[in-house]
Amino acid sequence: MKAATMPEKVHEGKNVKRIREILGIKQDALAFELGLSQQAVSQMEQKERLEPELLEKVAQQLGVPAEAIKSFNEEKAVNIIANTFKDNSSNVAYQYNFNPIDKIVELYDALLKAEREKITLLEKMMEKKG
Repeated sequence: MKAATMPEKVHEGKNVKRIREILGIKQDALAFELGLSQQAVSQMEQKERLEPELLEKVAQQLGVPAEAIKSFNEEKAVNIIANTFKDNSSNVAYQYNFNPIDKIVELYDALLKAEREKITLLEKMMEKKG
């Protein structure tokens, strides 16, 4: 006899955080768009369930359907990204042999390096002025 599987517990706040992070949106930027404090967004991301009106506002600001926040599953999302990419120009599915999280980290590192270079350049410019 097969054991009944428990339905997966959804944590809407954590889903908001993961989607926000994947999209590269900082808490303070989301807070600004929602008219909230950064601390309020942090608290929201700790809640298992969000009020329906707030969920809709957050979804709109993140550019995703509210249902995506309710049903987001990181493991499934990674598997979909890792295994299939649909090329709309030719309707061909490609198989990729890379970890999408590694690619996200690689992109983040490149962006971080660029920001550090900008800071260094600005510091040099300030030294010349002062």
